Amino acid sequence: MDNMRGSILMVAAMAGFAIEDMFIKAASKALPVGLILILFGLGGMIGFILLTLRRGEPLFHPALLSRPLILKAVFEVLGRLGYTLALALTPLSSASAILQATPLVVVAGAALVFGEKVGWRRWLAILVGFAGVMVILRPGAAGFEAASLFAVLGTLGFAGRDLATRAAPKVLSNVQLGIYGFLMLIPTGAVMLAFSGGAVMPTATDWGYLAGATLFGVAAYYWLTSAMRIGDVSVVTPFRYTRLVFAMILGTLVFAERPDAATLIGSAIVIASGLYTLMRERSLARARRAAL
Repeated sequence: MDNMRGSILMVAAMAGFAIEDMFIKAASKALPVGLILILFGLGGMIGFILLTLRRGEPLFHPALLSRPLILKAVFEVLGRLGYTLALALTPLSSASAILQATPLVVVAGAALVFGEKVGWRRWLAILVGFAGVMVILRPGAAGFEAASLFAVLGTLGFAGRDLATRAAPKVLSNVQLGIYGFLMLIPTGAVMLAFSGGAVMPTATDWGYLAGATLFGVAAYYWLTSAMRIGDVSVVTPFRYTRLVFAMILGTLVFAERPDAATLIGSAIVIASGLYTLMRERSLARARRAAL
């Protein structure tokens, strides 16, 4: 039952993130990305402050000044900045498809940074997954969109954030970390505005988009955290890939996007590589437990 509840929460979280992306993309039609980052960061920070207070946890802890947390903040900025620009400038479906390579980058980074053992099968799956990303990007082809590289930057940033989170002091909860992850978006957005011509006054519709993005973003983060704590990681993690399904549905219904064959084929390659990597890791974990 725990794994079933965790899986349902993971699917709900991925739907929430896809809806968050939809609202951000809609807001970017009228608002500069820098302003979106400021207001989204402020709303998310307030949401996580309320969740932290509800759990009775302190808003500040000395561990927040540790090296892993500083690195996490830097990667959070890179990830959010890159992915938000990708949402604003490219189709929702293709940006989400490229983002699905994040777990593969995390596995590769864990091997290179933390010395975790990764066998040749998983390295091969990682390379195949990256090949899938290249199919989506189509460098040198007529359909190549240079702005899609922002999604690659977002993927690298989020992977770096996840790796830094692994090294973060265990005394900090994910909710506490969420406060400062969103806080970093505010100065980042301010710097962007300084170089892009300044802010504009959001309309009532724009405020609605931003409120929707914040509400679903915070809820999705909370559901994600709950899913990882309730169910077995190896069982619930594969459901992360449902985010792409939701993104493609929303892209088609809301923005009239029509993913082409290259995007669909590349997405399938990335997802298949990620699922194989997860299943292989699960198999190795079982073998290790059996040997004990």
